[in-house]
Amino acid sequence: MSRWAHDWLTPEWPAPAWVKACITTRSGGISAAPFDSFNLGEHVEDDPVAVTKNRQRLVSQLGCKPAWLRQVHGVAVVPAEPGEVMAADASWTATPGIACTVMTADCLPVLFCDRAGTRVAAAHAGWRGLAGGVLEATLEALAMAPEDVLVWLGPAIGPQAFEVGAEVRDAFMAVHPQAADAFVASVNPDRYMADIYQLARIRLAARGVTAVYGGGFCTYSDPRFYSYRRTAQTGRFASLIWLAS
Repeated sequence: MSRWAHDWLTPEWPAPAWVKACITTRSGGISAAPFDSFNLGEHVEDDPVAVTKNRQRLVSQLGCKPAWLRQVHGVAVVPAEPGEVMAADASWTATPGIACTVMTADCLPVLFCDRAGTRVAAAHAGWRGLAGGVLEATLEALAMAPEDVLVWLGPAIGPQAFEVGAEVRDAFMAVHPQAADAFVASVNPDRYMADIYQLARIRLAARGVTAVYGGGFCTYSDPRFYSYRRTAQTGRFASLIWLAS
């Protein structure tokens, strides 16, 4: 699956060849424990020098310009701007060489493109953003016919590890009653094990988007990835998508 110098991932989906995407892992950087080693998050109390060097390595490896966001677990979608860090949880672009970029450590990264390969987007979908409509907002920003959209679901916390309260289940079921199928009662009272991948697919399908790929990862159990639930003080990996220059 990987074609990078490290164990980074390349999505397996029928996107045009000039639509490029990469998901980094913990490998390939210089950050010290507990951020070892390829932490890309500036907000996690890692050494800023190490984060800067890791980001420089990322650009050198990929040859694109990442458009970083200040993610706030909301639904705002902005045009990707490499020189400006905006408060948003998704970005899109039609400009070659600019990479829509989101950082995660259990939340769901979602990559979008159209079948013609003219526009791309990336969204950060924690449960709040997902329930609030960040995927729907991203689709609206892309302004594509649903049948033209391709989506790839990146590494996120798996359903065996994602325990949530009843309020989370209620938030999803209030919009889509079938979301009940994505929750299984936990051994703990009034708690549920949630399948964030299934929840994303339900919301995309409700907008007519059915060409959805990826899923099946678990950041909590897979040591390749950072996981906030596994270790509260940890780094962030990135999911990027761009059009080749």
